[in-house]
Amino acid sequence: MAFRDLREFIAKLEEIGELQRITAPVSAELEIAEITDRVCKGPAGQNKALLFENVAGSSMPVLTNALGSGRRMALALGVDDLDELAANLGALLKPELPKGLGQMMNRAGDYWDALRSIGLGPAIVKKAPVQEIVLLGADADLNRLPILQCWPQDGGRFLTMTTIISRDPVKGIRNVGMYRCQVYDSHTLGMHWQLHKGGAEHERKAQQAGVDRIPVAISLGGDPAVMWSGSAPLPPDIDEFLLAGWLRGKPVELVRCVTQPLEAPAEAEIVIEGYVDPAEKRPEGPFGDHTGYYTPVDSYPVLHVTAITMRRQPIYPATVVGLPPMEDYWMGKATERLFLPLMRLFLSEIVDVNMPAEGVFHNLILVSIRKRFPGHARKVINGLWGLGLMMLTKCIVIVDEAVNVQNVSEAMFHALNNVDWSRDIIVQEGPVDALDHASYRFALGGKIGIDATRKWASEGYTREWPELVAMSEPIKQQVSERWREYGFASEAAPVNSAGPGSRSLLSRPAAVVRRLARRGNN
Repeated sequence: MAFRDLREFIAKLEEIGELQRITAPVSAELEIAEITDRVCKGPAGQNKALLFENVAGSSMPVLTNALGSGRRMALALGVDDLDELAANLGALLKPELPKGLGQMMNRAGDYWDALRSIGLGPAIVKKAPVQEIVLLGADADLNRLPILQCWPQDGGRFLTMTTIISRDPVKGIRNVGMYRCQVYDSHTLGMHWQLHKGGAEHERKAQQAGVDRIPVAISLGGDPAVMWSGSAPLPPDIDEFLLAGWLRGKPVELVRCVTQPLEAPAEAEIVIEGYVDPAEKRPEGPFGDHTGYYTPVDSYPVLHVTAITMRRQPIYPATVVGLPPMEDYWMGKATERLFLPLMRLFLSEIVDVNMPAEGVFHNLILVSIRKRFPGHARKVINGLWGLGLMMLTKCIVIVDEAVNVQNVSEAMFHALNNVDWSRDIIVQEGPVDALDHASYRFALGGKIGIDATRKWASEGYTREWPELVAMSEPIKQQVSERWREYGFASEAAPVNSAGPGSRSLLSRPAAVVRRLARRGNN
């Protein structure tokens, strides 16, 4: 289902028991962040969206953790389970499989063109709820908003759950991103668009073309699919509102901004309009980031606010990032599921991928593949490093197709058992995330690829690969049938445990285990 706006989503969350209203007085300085952090990391039954209705110094409620679980993230994107995203997109891509390399390279672009052709591109409306109140000049004061300070050493207050709209100054193509914005004063913000993101590319092009102002609109709130779309790592020159339209099943409605030549979501709660001078930079940060560390101070562009428009009684959305897992993990998990079919367009041998919370997106990806030839894992490692923002991944681990990469314990069991560290790794330098503090140079550092598949004789493995330990099916069935007879109170699933959290390890049929073991000796 498509939610018309944030209010409709909040109402649905409350209906299904996924929202907690907090009426006690709270502060936007640190207190809301601490409450949100505890809820994100607390028991599953406590992990709910939080609506703070009594924020000191503001009449606006603050919403946090709205997308902070698999259930809420799926609901926001119109599916029952996040795996449906991969299935739905996979079905859309399947009917016309590319027959040659040229067709395959063009296929991703063809897909987005098809979405435009069936009317899922954004639609312009003349009147919008987000422009019920229009504040200009001195009245466009950022202090009207209950902007959070999340961590003690943050450089100040930051907008976090943003949908930031700009246009390529040469081509005029819209880009939608999600970047944090530091409040400098009542009318200026730090614009933290990182080196590899679309907004930063617009800045570079503006400098080359001699453009002295980049129009920007910051949308807060709206349909949660629209809010999430800014975080999606789409190919360059692809409008993220097109993706949101497909997820919603109908176009995103946009309204023309009042002071900038841009369009913003009509159903947003708040829109901040302004411009960036590509020649102007100011220190931005520090900021307690999704890496779990403070991002140090660095120079970033400045946004000058020209207008703030809003609903009559707006709700201010925010997200809190820090040590995982937090809300951004589930936003990233949705991206992982949705883009799996697009990865398979270029690397069809991929079975599944997992970017676990411990890897904070760019540090680790676990990949299972259908191995068909010697060196196949290395081909996939290099292919992923050459695929869009996957270039930033610091560690890629490749395992066999029978391994459930969604179970990190299972994947690590196979990875640590199946690797000869002198032969089965690739170490090289390349681009890394701008937030990566471990690299010795900014945005450039070392990365590792690990071939944790079973090794073949044709890969130089001359020993016999062992079989995994597994009980025979008749004995497992016998024990299951007599389980209560042994004096146990409840049924236990037949498993072979290889460590904490590994209940699904070796739960695959013995025939699959034997087949993969035989393949290892090919």
